[in-house]
Amino acid sequence: MPLRLTSTTTSAVFSLFTTVSHHFCSATARGTTSLSKLPKPFSRIPWKYRLQVIQEAQKHLADYLHATRSIPFPYADHIANNCPHSLSSVVTKVPFSLSTFPKSFQRFLRYHPINELDFFFESIGLNSTKKSEVPRSLLPVTTLFLSDWRQFNAACALAEFGFPWNKLGLLYEEDCLIFDTEPLGLNRRLNGMKDKYGFSSVNVIGICLAFPRVFSGEMCGLLNDLKIVFVDYGLVSCMEGNVDAMFGVCRKIQVFYDLGCEMGKVGELMGISKSIFVEYPEEVLVAKIEYFCRLDVRKDDIGLLLLSRPEILSFDLEERVISVSGFLKHFRLTATELESLEKKYPHVFGRNKIANLPHVMRSMNLGQWFFERMRSGDHSLLGTYSIRSLDEDLDKDYTDNLMKIQAQRTHFHTLGKLSFLHGIGFGENKFTVKALAQLNSSSSQLQQRFDFLLHCGIEFSKLCGMLRLSAKILNQQERFLEEKLEFLSHDIGSSLQYLDIFPGYLCYDLERRIKPRYNFHKWLVEQGFCKKEYSISSIIATSEKQFTARLSRIHPAASKKWLESSLNKDGSESCKELSVS
Repeated sequence: MPLRLTSTTTSAVFSLFTTVSHHFCSATARGTTSLSKLPKPFSRIPWKYRLQVIQEAQKHLADYLHATRSIPFPYADHIANNCPHSLSSVVTKVPFSLSTFPKSFQRFLRYHPINELDFFFESIGLNSTKKSEVPRSLLPVTTLFLSDWRQFNAACALAEFGFPWNKLGLLYEEDCLIFDTEPLGLNRRLNGMKDKYGFSSVNVIGICLAFPRVFSGEMCGLLNDLKIVFVDYGLVSCMEGNVDAMFGVCRKIQVFYDLGCEMGKVGELMGISKSIFVEYPEEVLVAKIEYFCRLDVRKDDIGLLLLSRPEILSFDLEERVISVSGFLKHFRLTATELESLEKKYPHVFGRNKIANLPHVMRSMNLGQWFFERMRSGDHSLLGTYSIRSLDEDLDKDYTDNLMKIQAQRTHFHTLGKLSFLHGIGFGENKFTVKALAQLNSSSSQLQQRFDFLLHCGIEFSKLCGMLRLSAKILNQQERFLEEKLEFLSHDIGSSLQYLDIFPGYLCYDLERRIKPRYNFHKWLVEQGFCKKEYSISSIIATSEKQFTARLSRIHPAASKKWLESSLNKDGSESCKELSVS
């Protein structure tokens, strides 16, 4: 049954609503709309009268919803103050005159019923896209009025409990069926969490906004964790009765569950490291997680690392410059180990930014090793490292080339490609300069193609090694790379490991070089003309002159037929003619 309030009970409800509302700072007060963020339809109103018109429209809309539509005034007020786009659509239909606008607007509302659902959904934070995702079963089919829509009662019940009106959309986005619950059922669930776990109303509101699934009643592991953090370890004392602050903390906690940390198992660890959720913004937390995710290790292990070693969050992992050899020495690698790495991965050594460190480690196949050092207690070394001197590991040739690049007219484009190479682990050295000269695509295209090859199954360190030998691999579009990889695995029958030996395979034209030569040579072997199976690299990489000379040695007529079939891309016709002769 729709909620109705008499004039006597209205003041009582409004008093209750005012008492609850002090817990949160999200509620928008009338008249605080930013002129710079107004919808375009308001632009038809002269600028100096715009704020006055908006305030008048909000006031009369709230009065209309309350007095005419019998919506309790606190809710009518919140709807009116949080729906600028819906409000503007009505204002534009009313002829503007500063002296007559209030009466004209009231008259329009009186004789032109509005779609109150549009105003409601916008006021709780749902845009038109999110509204379209609401199941039709929850939307009234034959009415425009909120009082005829029983789900509105659930919204009122949540607001009466203390939920910020303009955050109710968060619940809708996650699970709109919450609003299909009777108000009494909602209150039982909310008060049940308070009684069972010792939460305050503010705790419950913040938890529900961050974890709407608690309304289903099947989140005991989560709630036990949160009880340990907020009640047992006293984190609730840092919230100061503020829903926004509570919601922010819950969002940070949710980050760890999203990483795969098991609900019901990490409450104690979160409680011990509760400073994480108070001292660091969510952006810092997410940035550090993304940093370690680039090591390609288990995400739940990253979450546990940050919970057990919270001081890592204070480390500067963006601006510091590192010497790769100096950094590895700092982590106690022996001279023999360091020498072996320098021989195997020379393109990685030199200087780089600590922001690129995860990919530097993966370029040497040390990602897991480095992460294990973090977990085992050597994380402090990450924070204490600093380059020893201004000229440590400084490559003069690289520096000279960098100065030449900066003097170019198109240096931004070139520096973008250079940043890409450093980002995948290439250091400041001659190998990076050589690779840079071979690249002729934008940094975004290079990154996209690099990621594609990783997705195809090529290991990170091996792919970087391939680029050291032949960086122009990345000058090709993904579809060409995919076709060559498919031919290598399906037709040639070789694994991706062969690219470690012959990365140049990906640089040759598939239709004009790889297929014709391979198919012609394969046929020679199958027919017994060629007693030796040549390697893929010797078939593809040799010059046309050398390839033709080899065919002459294999069969007297082979080279002639190969030249005659040059217009045929795959060599199948040449094979047929050779068989006849």
